[in-house]
Amino acid sequence: MADFWYRCSLVVLPRLVYGLTRLWFATCRVKVRGDGPLREFVRTGNTGIAAFWHYSFLFILYYFRNFRCAAMVSASKDGEYIARLALLMGHVPVRGSSHRGGVKALREMIELLQQGHNSAIVADGSQGPARKAQAGCILMASKSGKPIFPLAWAADRALIFRSWDRTAIPLPFATVVVRHGEPLWVEPGVNAEQVEAYRLELEQRLNRLYDAAWHEVGRGPHDGGPESELVRYCGGVDDDPTVGGGAAPCRAASFRTDSRG
Repeated sequence: MADFWYRCSLVVLPRLVYGLTRLWFATCRVKVRGDGPLREFVRTGNTGIAAFWHYSFLFILYYFRNFRCAAMVSASKDGEYIARLALLMGHVPVRGSSHRGGVKALREMIELLQQGHNSAIVADGSQGPARKAQAGCILMASKSGKPIFPLAWAADRALIFRSWDRTAIPLPFATVVVRHGEPLWVEPGVNAEQVEAYRLELEQRLNRLYDAAWHEVGRGPHDGGPESELVRYCGGVDDDPTVGGGAAPCRAASFRTDSRG
């Protein structure tokens, strides 16, 4: 009987959430910062990897609804709901995580990238820790030769769940700020030490974007964590080139943000 109700819920719930979120998010005022490099890259026929924190996945699926991404989704039973929702939003769900089917999913994501799909992946994985980048995104970029485009969003009013990632959903008529960062290129054939260096760089870039977005809407980190030093001591990140700004005295990155020649 439990299996029967689970199958019924798989039919009903994703469609219900899809319909509600389309109406819900359509009322929001969305302000986009620094998306030029991503749009220009895609406009010229290239594909890339969008990386974001897990708390933001629902709005990100909606935000990228016109980009048709291959999205990595947990292979768990609960992940089936997200996979079906992603499909309804025009994406291609790929099932797997660092704990289950990760290698196969990574290989499939790389194949889809090379076939002309963009890719979307939660950088902190399906089980966290929250806002701590995992290596999967770095390995995908290294093996595919595609750049990582980090992004984060914040809302002045949001529904925040008591989950491990503090999943957030913008409330109706909220102002949503989406912050894009410059692309991060990962060299091919990276070793373990290089993977860790790139992983840490991605984590720092995502957290700077995250802090800047929540700072702009007049709120601190939605999960109650500390703001980055960049926000506290530089007054924001508008001048940081890794989050879509210009040259800056506060620049902290030494990794490549330019395309490969």
